[in-house]
Amino acid sequence: MENKLSKEKIAWLVEEFKWFHAHPEISYEEVNTTARLRENLTKLGIKILDLPLKTGLVAQIGAEDNAPVAVLRADIDALPVTEQTDLSYKSVNKGKMHACGHDFHMSALLGAAMLLKEDEERLKGALKIVFQLSEENPGGALKIIDTGALDDAQVIFGIHSSPVLDVGETGISAGAVTASVDKFVITFFGRGTHAAHPEEGVDPVFMAAQFVNAAQTIRTQNISPFAPNIVGVTKINTDNLWNVVPEKAVLEGTVRSLSVADRKLIKERIVSLAQNIGAAFGGASEIVWGDGAPPTDNDVTWTEFAARTAQKKGLCVVPAPHTLIGEDFAYYQEKIPGVFALFGTGKSSALHSSTFCVKPEALPLAAEYLAELGAGALKILNQS
Repeated sequence: MENKLSKEKIAWLVEEFKWFHAHPEISYEEVNTTARLRENLTKLGIKILDLPLKTGLVAQIGAEDNAPVAVLRADIDALPVTEQTDLSYKSVNKGKMHACGHDFHMSALLGAAMLLKEDEERLKGALKIVFQLSEENPGGALKIIDTGALDDAQVIFGIHSSPVLDVGETGISAGAVTASVDKFVITFFGRGTHAAHPEEGVDPVFMAAQFVNAAQTIRTQNISPFAPNIVGVTKINTDNLWNVVPEKAVLEGTVRSLSVADRKLIKERIVSLAQNIGAAFGGASEIVWGDGAPPTDNDVTWTEFAARTAQKKGLCVVPAPHTLIGEDFAYYQEKIPGVFALFGTGKSSALHSSTFCVKPEALPLAAEYLAELGAGALKILNQS
């Protein structure tokens, strides 16, 4: 596929990107965003599938029946962050911001869809274009999967803007690129008393403190020191007075891992530690575990294809930068082999920060790359 975006089409794509950036909507509220995408796709003559989705959508380009199916995916939701940039197109929606590059992702995919539609007669199968709701409040990928729209998919590709890569660079690696993300809430129950008479009570704060220290031994004593994992306690609350031993103490935290085996072991150890610490100090504990997205899992063969395609498009391919952020693209990869690549959008503040921004000049590069991935994958699927 040799189509390239003209100056006029690039200008249009940048304007769409600026509109998306200026009008962010958080997870499950992407009504206007979806309407804008639907309007653009309709103008391009691209078929939108009739699915039971309140926000987000799936479109299709190419053959209808008995043909290979490849998928390109972008997420569309924003974050509850107040933007602190000086951009002329900064957010007009108070307390909401595209602080993770989803405005870039959907604009790039919109450009790719335009290129693929222009080349539709030469496509060797069908391309499904996913504009996914709610990635930041994980569950959007599962909503798309539950529609059944991707049941016939044979490969899937997605990108994520990277503030540590320059424009023209892309980070591609086989295996896990982003981590599993789990949440835990642990309540330690004691017996309340006056702080002046601790012997008459059972102190859940003490239990919580012991747990915070003990939890760090999971990484140092139970798992290889070379394995990237996080066990983090990020919140402790007692809702109590300063001079009272409380009835309970509540901890919240997160577990991040690039390994399925480590993820399982960490959960087992956290549960065991919480139960035993509570009992050892005369109290009790309750653990509520929230399973999030698994680690991404880039297929080796398709990763090689994605890297070749990037080089063919003149991009500089580097190993994907290490990160323990989560990404619900991983849910697709549990069912469909594929690749999640990091795409350079220029050095910037960190993802999710109020000053994060991307360089629009990366847009045509990403759009053309995604289009080439889709068309090239169909050619390979036809040969297999």
